[in-house]
Amino acid sequence: MEILLNWHAMKLIFSLIILIASFMNTSIGQTGKYATVNGLHMYYEISGSGKPLVLIHGAASTIQTSYGRLIPALAKTHRIIAVELQAHGHSDNRDGRQISFEQDADDVAALLGLLLIDRADIFGFSNGGTTALQIAIRHPGLVDKLIIASSMYKRAGVAPEFWQAMEKAKFEDMPNEYKMAFLAINPSDDALHVMFNQCVHRMQHFTDIPDSFISAIQSPALILIGDKDVPLPEHAVEMYRRMPHASLAIFPGGHGTYMGELTTLKEAHNPPVALSVVEDFLIQPQGKENR
Repeated sequence: MEILLNWHAMKLIFSLIILIASFMNTSIGQTGKYATVNGLHMYYEISGSGKPLVLIHGAASTIQTSYGRLIPALAKTHRIIAVELQAHGHSDNRDGRQISFEQDADDVAALLGLLLIDRADIFGFSNGGTTALQIAIRHPGLVDKLIIASSMYKRAGVAPEFWQAMEKAKFEDMPNEYKMAFLAINPSDDALHVMFNQCVHRMQHFTDIPDSFISAIQSPALILIGDKDVPLPEHAVEMYRRMPHASLAIFPGGHGTYMGELTTLKEAHNPPVALSVVEDFLIQPQGKENR
């Protein structure tokens, strides 16, 4: 029993080290604020200067777990607006309504309105990528360039086993790094469980975005995927083919390995291998992406 307890203690310490390392990569000049949008007390952080770039985290995640290793570099050329969505991180659960990609998209759009930002580049990871797609669909005038990382827009975009596992998802299955990151921000077990349940419910009821909606997106887009990702590389290729102004990059590794997402730090490159691809895409003049 003592050996088992020591093993659990070592795992906890290791996870804390990873988490602290992630937070140490926070960009200089970062400022955390709150705004009330559509009844949501939304948390966001601003860092850097230049053209606005909105960062949208993945499911059960925070700004830092998704983007902690990218923000310092991206803030050198862009004004970063990194958000935390309903029930995630610092943000509250609004009135308890079920989260949706459409509502998340409207919340981000409302925040940009409050910040007097007419247009911005949008970068979404995992479920944040699906939210970014909804921003491009519902608020196309807001979007200059679009980065969709490790994301999907239809159920066929991931293996059937994913949906089978999601139907019986348990709190114990949630990565410990996500739990620790959340509790470091909001030390409430109840809030943590609410966030988990919100995310699971949304995925259990995931509905496809029509192909025609994806084909109608006119913004220059960069599709990123790992060759062993949760969404299938074939789905990333399909998304790339459907968007009229898209580029595609497939990297070795899993879900977010290429961008240094927190749960992949042991396998991730340093600096993240996708960073130069993202930077090149963002600095190109409009129109050059498709030549």
